[in-house]
Amino acid sequence: MYEHLFRPLALNGVVLDNRIVLGPHATRLSGDDLIAYLEARARGGVGLLVLEGAGVHRTSRRALPLYDDRILGFYEQLLKSLRPYEAKVFQQLGHEGSAFDKHEGAGLWSASAIQHPMIRFPPTVMTRGMIDEIVSAFASAAGRAKLGGLHGVEINAAHGYLVGQFLSPALNHRDDDFGGTLVNRSRFLIEILDAMRTQVGRSFHIGVRLSPDLVPGGLDGAAIADVASLIDSRVDHISLSLGSGYHYQSLFDTMEAPAGYQLGIVEPIACAVSSPTMVAGRVMSLDVAEQIVATGTADMVCIVRSLIADPALVNKARGGNARLVRPCIGSNVGCIGRVKTAGRIGCVVNVAAGNEATIDFEPSRAPSAPKRVLIVGGGPAGLEAARTAAMRGHEVTLHEMRTHLGGQIAIAASAPHREGLAAITTWLGDEVARLGVRVERGSRVTAEMVAEFSADEVIIATGTQPTLSAPQVALPAAVVPGGQLPHVYTSWDVLGFGRDVSRATTALVFDDTGTFEAISVALALVRTGASVTFVSSLDMMGARVPLPVATVGHARAILQGSDFTFIPNSGIEAITAVEVMVRPLGTERTLVIPTELVAMVSAHHLNLELCDDLTNVGVAFHAVGDVNGAQDLQVALQQASATARNL
Repeated sequence: MYEHLFRPLALNGVVLDNRIVLGPHATRLSGDDLIAYLEARARGGVGLLVLEGAGVHRTSRRALPLYDDRILGFYEQLLKSLRPYEAKVFQQLGHEGSAFDKHEGAGLWSASAIQHPMIRFPPTVMTRGMIDEIVSAFASAAGRAKLGGLHGVEINAAHGYLVGQFLSPALNHRDDDFGGTLVNRSRFLIEILDAMRTQVGRSFHIGVRLSPDLVPGGLDGAAIADVASLIDSRVDHISLSLGSGYHYQSLFDTMEAPAGYQLGIVEPIACAVSSPTMVAGRVMSLDVAEQIVATGTADMVCIVRSLIADPALVNKARGGNARLVRPCIGSNVGCIGRVKTAGRIGCVVNVAAGNEATIDFEPSRAPSAPKRVLIVGGGPAGLEAARTAAMRGHEVTLHEMRTHLGGQIAIAASAPHREGLAAITTWLGDEVARLGVRVERGSRVTAEMVAEFSADEVIIATGTQPTLSAPQVALPAAVVPGGQLPHVYTSWDVLGFGRDVSRATTALVFDDTGTFEAISVALALVRTGASVTFVSSLDMMGARVPLPVATVGHARAILQGSDFTFIPNSGIEAITAVEVMVRPLGTERTLVIPTELVAMVSAHHLNLELCDDLTNVGVAFHAVGDVNGAQDLQVALQQASATARNL
């Protein structure tokens, strides 16, 4: 099916089995955990692994310290584990410049004294001696990668990191030989390339990653094309990406962006050079990747998030089993979101991601004896539990009270730009059908039905539902006066899964959760043409979503570009038929907001009724997912998988 993707490619003596690249990305894994993570993707069939950026100098605090010979032991173990597979291995080399993590604010080096927007700590302007030191460090790092047995290296000159800071006219205000004209601003990169060639020779593969940085007045596509032309004869591949800390979500945009969203900007750059090229940008399937290579847009395609979700994606698709690929939903919550908040990579839909050393991607342990398993609830947790239990050989029956499967994900996916969420529950629904799970739709289960079924194991995944009677988190003394008025709605109402919502020209959304739920409601109301006021008890939209800049950044930009007003750190005093009284928390001030429609997004009601009834009659059960109060898709799937794997 994918004749262009699976055509070998020679890169300066390195022959790739196929054109699919696991692109460089932060994992915060190390040692055996990182090796197991990479081995899973090599086993799954990728042609090339580009390891996450390694620090080339003591002032570059990356997870892989390529300025120290101790990394050679890691390379030896890694290459030994990858020996059975076709995948080749490159190491990305980099230096963040002024873009270190906030807690590492000392000793930042950069082209000019310009603070990074995500760090906001003044960097040291590099002297000629510092420049020479970093040039030498890149060369030594490349030599160390070659000594370690890797097949090549790639310089990260993209994303607003140190080399990109020299390239960008917005970030480089120097008046010496390294500033001003494009040729001068490219001198740092060219000196690095020349020093690396001297160190490793012509036969060792060297590539460069470039990106328009989306900094106002910075590097646009035309400027990057000029840089690519300047270095074309010195490199063995050019990798093209998009974005920087100035436009963070564009580095790995969410489901609000179309598949391949970067291609329109980087394709002209790829066409301007003779070196082999690779591109990235939310390539969610091999169908899209095949089109990229077949049309000559690029020679290779970087895929990251879809390979996090299913490390066997390549082999499954190559074998004609693309329908078995567990889909990425593109939320960024489990991957980059968890890297920045939990300190290691994960995945919303793949419970094994980042834990490959201890958790199998698919359940492999057969039970001592098959059991009759009853599952109540056809949302993501119930479906994941049903699939996992069926894969292990149990006889599984699933009851869902609605006529459709998907639970709250089906509701959330109805919001504008959030359709991608449904990919996981649609796939799980197809999987339970393939595995022979008996599914009863439109079936409201009672304790008596459970007792009559005589299951060996019962799993309850009845989820939650919104309510208008939940106390506010910051003002819990009383339910909001006026909260039961007819023009006050829940999120499900607004998204089309409850009461009919009257058309309004003005609307107020109250967010007491900090999750994506209220943002989805606001997006739906903005789409109707309403002027929306968004009142939150927290200080930002999506405050409780991991790494909001990367997970809700695009959605917030859509809202803020609309007829939209955001009021943070506030609660609701009262609702009348024509207005809402809003109190900024910690003050006695009252804001009066006229509005025709109010949407309240607060804590959900836990659907524990069946659990309580089963407890009262002495029937044992396992509760998984939102019914436990998780309100988190990743947690729900993890609970469901772990429970079913242990039956």
